[in-house]
Amino acid sequence: MTASGPRRTIRDQAMLTPLAAGPGHPFPHIRNLRPALCALVRQPDSGVERFVVMEMPGELPRFVDVAASRRFVPLEDVIRTHLGELYPGLEVQGVWSFRVTRSAVMEVDPRAGGDVLRAVEEQVRRRPFQPVVRLEVERDMPDRVRRLLLRELQFEDGRGAATLGEADLYVVDWLVDLRGLRELADLDVPGMHYPPAEPRVPLDPSRPLFEVLREREVMVHFPFDSFEASVERFVLEAADDPEVVAIKLALYRTDRRSRIVEALRRASGRGKQVVALVELTARFDEQRNIEWARYLRAAGIHVIYGVPGVKVHAKVALAVRREEGGLRRYLYVGTGNLNATTAAFYTDYGLLTADAQMGEDLDALFNTLTGFAARPEYRSLLAAPHNMRRRFVQLIEREAVHAREGRGGLIRAKMNGLADRDIITALYAASRAGVRIDLVVRGICALRPGVAGLSENIRIVSILGRYLEHGRIFRFANGGEPEYYIGSADWRTRNLRNRVEVAAPVRDPAHRARLDEILHEQLESPAAWELGSDGTYYQRPDLAPHAALRVAGADGRRVLLSPDHPRSDDWGAAADPLS
Repeated sequence: MTASGPRRTIRDQAMLTPLAAGPGHPFPHIRNLRPALCALVRQPDSGVERFVVMEMPGELPRFVDVAASRRFVPLEDVIRTHLGELYPGLEVQGVWSFRVTRSAVMEVDPRAGGDVLRAVEEQVRRRPFQPVVRLEVERDMPDRVRRLLLRELQFEDGRGAATLGEADLYVVDWLVDLRGLRELADLDVPGMHYPPAEPRVPLDPSRPLFEVLREREVMVHFPFDSFEASVERFVLEAADDPEVVAIKLALYRTDRRSRIVEALRRASGRGKQVVALVELTARFDEQRNIEWARYLRAAGIHVIYGVPGVKVHAKVALAVRREEGGLRRYLYVGTGNLNATTAAFYTDYGLLTADAQMGEDLDALFNTLTGFAARPEYRSLLAAPHNMRRRFVQLIEREAVHAREGRGGLIRAKMNGLADRDIITALYAASRAGVRIDLVVRGICALRPGVAGLSENIRIVSILGRYLEHGRIFRFANGGEPEYYIGSADWRTRNLRNRVEVAAPVRDPAHRARLDEILHEQLESPAAWELGSDGTYYQRPDLAPHAALRVAGADGRRVLLSPDHPRSDDWGAAADPLS
């Protein structure tokens, strides 16, 4: 904007709709995650105060460029400075910003049967009117205004008090809408952006993919390896190969113009058996998944909408190919979605293989999901909610046995979240037995490391950098015969009990060495945030207390107290929808 930008912005009064709240004026509906302002205005003659609320206009830029100088002012500061123009003759007592988060939980009746798609559609339609579960307010907002705002939101539907309470009120030191910073991040400013990434092509493009996989397993690491030249190629070649008779895969989140979905449609048209597990309740991607499900069904593909009571969160694909010795299974097991867009900025891992045992396990899992077949005994894969949690606990307990018997004990793992009671209990016991435990946990963490007599052998770091750390790696030293797994599940109860998840063993020495390298780099990174025994994340290398991420209790809520970029954020399930 020009120098007149702030003045011109406030004069676009048609975009600002201040709404009174109080007697005769029901509290206005505030949209989910839309930054808003509340104000107290006073009549000078009578002294009567009025409480007013307005949403920030989404049609205007989030930041105003003052005099085209590349110095930006948040839009709410411009509005608060000029709000008196909307109330001539009244005194503006104060203006404060806030933001509400509405529940994203979907209550889909597992008995809906064939109507599950319509049931999810109805839930998506109702989502904008879900109750408020979190209220963020700027620090300068007076206590009486906070209480007033909280009370109005508790009773906004007129049917009685909601569950929203004092514990759900978060005080923010700066901007209540950090997503707005994307507007600044998109500016074409020299030195602001990372250089373009050039992913590696992990498979020889001159050779058929299935020929390569018959010779060796291929491990991919996104975004450093090309998703299009590996996982996407796997599905596309399976669709076009006349010897492939069946393709089965799970779609949790996929991109808007997915070549994988188009390949499935093409495969079905060529007479192949195609099964797609489409998880309709993938949070915030429900509408897109509904559209893909209908599209796939129209192409004659057998679409399964998930399993009653659990989400299908596994990142898997299976191709069954007719070969000289009979049918052979080729499979992919990964930590991230079959999504070319997110694979460009999420770090994830995946395994492409023709391993017979893993292929049988994955085929048995698909049969369980599509045909209510008997629960199989998995010989290679770990599958939740079947054997995964039990096996992870056994692997942790085995390290404790090794430590007690003098063979050492070491666990190294990387995940998005750690909050399962059974896993945490086993880790505490292993630490007391002398097992060294090094964890990279990006988000929610309900374990306290470094507590004397409980967890002094546990170290936890969190990595924030160019890419969103999304992959899961699990390494157990096993007295010199280590076991490695990669998969879709975090060590959280929702993953291990309420979702269909898959983890695959990694046996190739070169792949194991690469996983060790990744774990070492992140655990020793100078840029890592390390969790202290006091529940505070300290940024390396000086572990300065002034640059801390504080954890308020065991629920994983953190507040960044850095003087440079203060913010508040809930790293729980509602704020981490892409996991």
